[in-house]
Amino acid sequence: MKIEERRISIHEVADDYFDDGEHGVTGLNGRLNIRPEYQREFVYDAKQQEAVINTVMRGLPLNVMYWCKTGENEDGEETYEVLDGQQRTISVCKYVDSQFSVNVDGHTQYFHTLPKDKQEKILDYKLLVYVCDGTDSEKLDWFKTINIAGERLYDQELRNAVYSGPWVTSAKKYFSKSDCPADGLGSGKGYLSGSSIRQDYLETAISWMANRDGFNGQNAIDDYMAKHQNDANAQQLWSYFRSVIDWVDATFPTWHREMKQVQWGLLYNKHGQRNDLDGAELDKEAARLLGDDEVTKKSGVFEYLLTGNERLLSLRSFTDKEKAVKYAEQDGRCAICGKEFPIEKMQGDHIVPWSEGGKTTLDNCQMLCTTCNIKKSNH
Repeated sequence: MKIEERRISIHEVADDYFDDGEHGVTGLNGRLNIRPEYQREFVYDAKQQEAVINTVMRGLPLNVMYWCKTGENEDGEETYEVLDGQQRTISVCKYVDSQFSVNVDGHTQYFHTLPKDKQEKILDYKLLVYVCDGTDSEKLDWFKTINIAGERLYDQELRNAVYSGPWVTSAKKYFSKSDCPADGLGSGKGYLSGSSIRQDYLETAISWMANRDGFNGQNAIDDYMAKHQNDANAQQLWSYFRSVIDWVDATFPTWHREMKQVQWGLLYNKHGQRNDLDGAELDKEAARLLGDDEVTKKSGVFEYLLTGNERLLSLRSFTDKEKAVKYAEQDGRCAICGKEFPIEKMQGDHIVPWSEGGKTTLDNCQMLCTTCNIKKSNH
């Protein structure tokens, strides 16, 4: 792969800057694709944008940017796409386009309100750009290994680059845009955590469907994306995701904030076809358990109601102080077998189990040896 160092002015990069939302962002008189399909949405906040402009105004160096050659236009001029540096590039272009203001010498200034000499200083500022020319696999491999400046790329953003193609482009329209359909079904209803533009929703949806389709292990998402990379669209993923949300609505009709922490797709894959689930009854039980002080892991309530596994609830346990009091009362002997043990070889046990209404209180505590505690738990 050939790599060439260039100095390119902001004036050149911002020439004919155009942001067409989900359809792309271009600059350099249409020759620079600032936001390729695998790149993230613009995520810099006002403070970060102002930091970029202040750096430029002071003549200090911005971090290196990376472009890739993509071919030539009809006039025989080279065309490029931004490999790294999208956020900084869009920041300077938006400022030159007077889309936001910054504080200059104690005054709010848009680009068009700056004195002529300050405007020219910004436009003449040279960006340090490394332009690479090579195969797609070489460029994508470089994309994964270069030092990403500013906002670091997340795993799903890197996957979008590695498996770029029609499927990723389609999937991002459903899951990765501001106000995308997934915002309404997932975040809007409170079933997803994270952010669409950070690719959290897309990553979650793929992980759920990969599990359904038998892709397991650390690379399940990668394996799924590799298989579907050249699919014409991601309609199947979107339809599956909608089915998951519809099932959650029917199974637990009342929303609770703890629902954001649940891997609903994994539960749907196991329980989505059951016909013995009574939504009204499950809803009632969920409310009761969420209000139970003995349950310390509230997000585990929903899976518990589907499986009956009490470990999902992380039920309250006796404190060291409570166990020490009971150990002393029992003269260091197991409450069942009567044998004497050091305290570190004994465990605090609920006399009346939680499932039968028992609470984690001192009068419901007994100290058992490990063997007796296991035997009691198995009965």
